[in-house]
Amino acid sequence: MSAATVENLVIIGSGPAGWSAATYAARAQLQPLVYEGAISEKNRMAGTLPLGQLALTSEVENYAGFPHGNLGGFLDSALPKERRMMMAPHEGQGVTGPELMELMRQQALNFGTRIITDDILKVDFSKRPFTLFPAEGGEVKAKCVIVATGASANWLGLPSEERFKNRGVSACAVCDGALPRFRNKPLVVVGGGDSAVEEATYLAKFASTVHLVHRRDALRASKIMAQRAFDDPKITIHFNTALAEVLGDDTNGVTGVRLESTTAGGSATTLDVAGVFLAIGHTPNTAFLDGQLELTPKKYIVWKKHFRTETSVEGVFAAGDVADDYYRQAISAAGTGCMSALDAERWLAHGHG
Repeated sequence: MSAATVENLVIIGSGPAGWSAATYAARAQLQPLVYEGAISEKNRMAGTLPLGQLALTSEVENYAGFPHGNLGGFLDSALPKERRMMMAPHEGQGVTGPELMELMRQQALNFGTRIITDDILKVDFSKRPFTLFPAEGGEVKAKCVIVATGASANWLGLPSEERFKNRGVSACAVCDGALPRFRNKPLVVVGGGDSAVEEATYLAKFASTVHLVHRRDALRASKIMAQRAFDDPKITIHFNTALAEVLGDDTNGVTGVRLESTTAGGSATTLDVAGVFLAIGHTPNTAFLDGQLELTPKKYIVWKKHFRTETSVEGVFAAGDVADDYYRQAISAAGTGCMSALDAERWLAHGHG
């Protein structure tokens, strides 16, 4: 890329918001450039690999337009062989998260989106054109930017949790749940929302028993998801309970957990388990902005106008979970991705940048 080149639009991030923004922007002849993130161990541990959080989920039942049906042939025809070969064979009836994300990526690519598999480490939004600094070096100038970096899984912060990451402790059931170390073994999932129940239900396919540990007296999950947990004979729910310590050794990794009651007078319990999966919420990926955009107290990007994707810096827009701490759904992220591209297109059309 020439040092003198100024991009019309750079999109940072590659989840449903990023790819939807890219598709709309490409069809509007804006020639968008997407930084989809680097394939690195750091990003794997942080849950920020390319394709976003949806690539870490199993079957997606609530994304409009993908009812149950055999999608194998469609995937074979829609995706290039070199990327299709790296995906698991389609065995279910519904679309999976990785499949849906690959299809979104390919759709954006088909309309002329350019993609760079690298991270943006920092930005300078103090003057236009904006300057972005990729991890691989150099600078990228842009008239307009859409931030769609999503949010990453939270951890409890226990020393024992950190010690056994990748050795029985995980924040992604779909990534790790089918590994031999977890098959036909008792496992623990920490959390009480939809994500936690989804993780527990997925793991129940492989585990002998799944212990769902929640610090409150009722699940926060939607009624339909909560009922799945109650109805699954392989899931045992522990209410008013918190994970106090992950137990294990250097040879076997995780061998158990110590649970503590969150109510007065409750007692501690020890369970023999082979794995611990965290499903306790997310943190928006906004640290790289270094305070250059207005954020909420929870560090989500603030939209300055109602039902618009405009941020506190003119010419910078935000889409998806990086600006949404309420809905946090793939379909709402994709919707705001569309909105951000239309907002960017109109802003550029008025001679800005």
